[in-house]
Amino acid sequence: MKTHKVNKTYAEINEKIRSGKVVVVTAEEMIDIVRDEGPEGAARQVDVVTTGTFSPMCSSGAFINFGQFTPTIKAAKVWLNNVPAYAGLAAVDCYIGATEPCEDDPLNKVPPGEFNYGGGHVIQDLAAGKKVHLEAESYGTDCYPNRSAQKKVDLESLPYAVLCNPRNGYQNYNCAINLTKKTIYTYMGALKPRAGNANYCSAGQLSPLFNDPYYKTIGIGTRIFLGGGVGYVTWHGTQHKPSADRTPGGTPVTPAGTLCVMGDLKGMSADWLRGASMQGYGCSLTVGLGIPIPILNEEMARYTAVSDEEIFTQIVDYGNDYPNGVSKSYGQVSYAELKSGSIQVNGEPTPTVPLSSLVKAREIAAILKDWISRGAFQLGEPQFTLPV
Repeated sequence: MKTHKVNKTYAEINEKIRSGKVVVVTAEEMIDIVRDEGPEGAARQVDVVTTGTFSPMCSSGAFINFGQFTPTIKAAKVWLNNVPAYAGLAAVDCYIGATEPCEDDPLNKVPPGEFNYGGGHVIQDLAAGKKVHLEAESYGTDCYPNRSAQKKVDLESLPYAVLCNPRNGYQNYNCAINLTKKTIYTYMGALKPRAGNANYCSAGQLSPLFNDPYYKTIGIGTRIFLGGGVGYVTWHGTQHKPSADRTPGGTPVTPAGTLCVMGDLKGMSADWLRGASMQGYGCSLTVGLGIPIPILNEEMARYTAVSDEEIFTQIVDYGNDYPNGVSKSYGQVSYAELKSGSIQVNGEPTPTVPLSSLVKAREIAAILKDWISRGAFQLGEPQFTLPV
């Protein structure tokens, strides 16, 4: 059994937060501290490391109760600003998914489509305090006789609105290129022919799950920054794949862990929930997410000191291989290389394009650091950590 020279508990760290004695640094700041002090020295000095990411996260959405009408209705179909929501829950409950397009969107009938408005934009509008047009249809019952109803709603007037994202915070993702002879439009953005660009989507050394690669402090009940408010990890996310190949330091080199997260939408902000339009692909939601990592021991100090030079991903062809289920890598690159603005693909220089915002990721980590430092945010100890 592994023993540690430094051993802290969540209760001890939370007491430091309440007393104003906690030491909090961002994941980028931790790199230099561990380099100078070593993992043990850093673990004695630092209590919490904050992380952050701001990226399109398609598997997102919101559960909404929109309140009853008079006469009452059992909604079978629901639209919010003409975006269909799933109504197969209860009389006036629905779920709006981030990738659902507006009902009259031309989609890709004349490609590439623009996808100007969808579920992610509805969520942004609600978070911004805007009025949203709600329409409901029903087949009618004795207790719910109304067959059609409409009203304007906003976040304040809704009885219940919870952001519930089945898959967020991907632990690593592909670097996408296109080796065909024409431009293609994907969830990784537009990809020029013959590897004309290489798109990637991660904050690298700031990204939450890179700083706890084996999910030792992240699980059900972990308290997080979500959409500008407070949320929680509620389960591992869909497509959670912890068995991915890893570096000797534990960092996965292909897509791996994911998070299912929830939080009260009424406490969130449109600054951190932004509807996204992916040309030729569809709608999405850009989500701000940050996780505090408690430095319980020197092992966690070492994990949170991971740098972009130590984090790698695979170059994948989205023109032919990806849509045809061909598993092939055209090279392994570090996030330091990706963030430099250019990588080598088949011996040729290729410009890199981030889909995630490093500036916003830094801002999230700094906000979370401030919340914890002034005692406004305490750590949530997970009841179960994520499967490894």
